[in-house]
Amino acid sequence: MDRSLSARLSLMMFLQFFVWGAWYTTVAVYMNNHGMGDLTHWPYTVNPIAAIVAPFFLGLVADRYFATEKVLGVLHVLGGAVMLVTPQTSGTPVVFILLLLLYNLCYMPTLGLTNSLAFHHIDDQEKQFPRIRVFGTLGWIVAGLFVSFVLGRFVAENVLPEQTALPLYTTGFASILLGLYSFTLPHTPPVAAGQKVSVRSILGLDAFEKLGSKPFYVFIAASLLICIPLAAYYNFTQIFLEATGFKNIAGTQTLGQMSEVIFMLLMPFFFVRLGVKWMLAVGMGAWVLRYVLFAVAAPASVFWMIILGILLHGICYDFFFVTGQIYVDKKSTADIRGQAQGFLVFITYGVGMLIGAQVAGNLYNVFLGDAGALTLDQWQSFWFIPAAFAAAVMVFFILTFNDRVAPEEVAPMAQPAPETPVEPAP
Repeated sequence: MDRSLSARLSLMMFLQFFVWGAWYTTVAVYMNNHGMGDLTHWPYTVNPIAAIVAPFFLGLVADRYFATEKVLGVLHVLGGAVMLVTPQTSGTPVVFILLLLLYNLCYMPTLGLTNSLAFHHIDDQEKQFPRIRVFGTLGWIVAGLFVSFVLGRFVAENVLPEQTALPLYTTGFASILLGLYSFTLPHTPPVAAGQKVSVRSILGLDAFEKLGSKPFYVFIAASLLICIPLAAYYNFTQIFLEATGFKNIAGTQTLGQMSEVIFMLLMPFFFVRLGVKWMLAVGMGAWVLRYVLFAVAAPASVFWMIILGILLHGICYDFFFVTGQIYVDKKSTADIRGQAQGFLVFITYGVGMLIGAQVAGNLYNVFLGDAGALTLDQWQSFWFIPAAFAAAVMVFFILTFNDRVAPEEVAPMAQPAPETPVEPAP
């Protein structure tokens, strides 16, 4: 693959995750400041709904009938147009949320499309894809820094850019830009043209049956359960940072993605020493520790504890989600590998995060009551609940999971499995 093509694909990944990062870590603060404080869990509900729908769109339509770059372009242009309209409906919460659903239905299939387009044009997936995909993480980081330090120059004093519609407009314009750019990408014919497809294969149920074993069932159950408390982080950290006095909310959260890059590079070292089971357990334990740090820090707004909790994202994400992808890859055969990865995404960032968003949102509203915001003492009580839930899942996993995957089998592959059709949030 020549450098020109690599640069084009890297720019595609950069914009793909810039678009997501610009709104995903800011929309709850925006809603909280526009009379929708008790509805902030809904964007994180419609997102996993779209993640559940995306495989059907990819399997039944995009992968069979249309060139990938054209579908990618149309979806991003349409999604960008929807996002530009969305802030104008903030006075009508139901319409606002429905437009976010429509936007996510446009966006979530593009995660799989960017992956498949990149894979079609590279020669060595294990070596070349991580170098391209890392620009996605950089795009997410730049989005957060752009919101805090660039958009911050265009708001009034004592107003945070996250409290305004500017991040949503940024998402809309960036999405349209990416859509237009997508039409210039190399031609990529539909990968499944003429092939038979079924709902079972799209959901990965055939792969689930073939992989059936007690350790695998325990892994899937733990993956689903751990995503329930995880939803609280994606939804409420930005509101928590606002409550504890942080000024650069989106920029602060990018520290998590920065640590993700570092721990991704360190994964082979830890794999050799810990193996799959304890890598997964450490990942779960990092979520427990993060929530405990948030809870302990809340009453006095202890800056360093909150920052440390955010920096744990690298361990939380890499050690659990990336290790999980590698475990599934190693347990799979070539004929079901793609289905198996799709099933894992469906269970975690589909079903698990959908349940988690609703549970976290209703829990938040119980604390909120008729007040306009949680007190710092209430935030402490709030964060201890997902910490306890995550701890229970971790103990369940440690006591019941017993499957051996040799460290030398997984250490060379300490990157997200290339066959993953839809990637979760960085």
